[in-house]
This record gives sequence, structure tokens and C-alpha cells, in this order.
Amino acid sequence: MSSLSEQLQNLGFRATETSTETASETVQIDKSQAVRIQRQTKGRKGKGVTVIFDLPQQENLLRDYAQQLRKSCGVGGSVKNGTIELQGDQRSAAQQFLEQQGFKVKLAGG
Repeated sequence: MSSLSEQLQNLGFRATETSTETASETVQIDKSQAVRIQRQTKGRKGKGVTVIFDLPQQENLLRDYAQQLRKSCGVGGSVKNGTIELQGDQRSAAQQFLEQQGFKVKLAGG
């Protein structure tokens, strides 16, 4: 009996080898620009959300920060159009988390 990769090669597919080593890419993050945190309710049927603007526009970075923020705040949220949205009023918790990451944070809006 042949292995799965041999069977795929026989069918015309190329098997790719997965390596256990991860590429040690160091991503430079510009933390000099202030990150804005705002609470919004408009167009959300009165439900408030916390929106985080002006983060570096790197998809993986935004997803990682969103995941960590959701865990630390204990709420749901998502990444939309280069911003992070968290359910409810999480401005103070988000501000504390982002300052620990080395960002300058400004609370925007009312």
C-alpha cells in the first residue's frame, strides 16, 4: 500500500512537505501613530460597540490583537475594514491592553 502523497502524485497532484521550522520574520510595527478608541451606537439598533482605529494595516496582526482583546475583555468582536470592533463599552480595557503593547492610545468621541 502506498502513502497518501504517492497516491496524490499518481493522480497528478504535487505533495508539499510541511516543515516544523517557522520563518523568523520580524515585522516592524509603527507604534508612533496614536491609536484611537471610540464607542459607537449609530446604525446598531442602540447596541454599543467599541471600535479601534489607526492600527497597523497588517491582517495577521489585526486578527491576533482582536483575538487577544476578545479574550481579555471576555466579549465578542471582529475585524472589519482595518478596524477592530468589540461588543459593548470596552474602552478602558482596550486602552490598557494596547498601552501594554506599546501603542499610544487616545479615547475619541463621547
